[in-house]
Amino acid sequence: MPPQTGSRLGFCLGVLDDEGRRFLTEREPYRYRVFTDNRIHRVVGGETLFDLAGRYFAPLPRACGFWWAIADFQPDPILDPTLALEEGTTLVIPSTRVLTDVILAEARRREG
Repeated sequence: MPPQTGSRLGFCLGVLDDEGRRFLTEREPYRYRVFTDNRIHRVVGGETLFDLAGRYFAPLPRACGFWWAIADFQPDPILDPTLALEEGTTLVIPSTRVLTDVILAEARRREG
């Protein structure tokens, strides 16, 4: 089954081995870029990437599932999203427009 639309695995390629088994390549994360509608967020105690995605991408279905876009979008990407976010850390949050029209569009182009 191919990665679902909006999945962070959309940045992978599916390759077949000699026996016809399908494997995903290493994921190429979407990196930080300067956009005029980027938002800055200072982490307060207990916040998670999942929470922030739900808040900032609320208009989208399953908004919390886009936590990976926030992790990848940092000037120094967050490599282990299971670690707690340190209070006071400044994060760059892509706008919903950047997520849908740039980041996810790039993943779709790679699929094609």
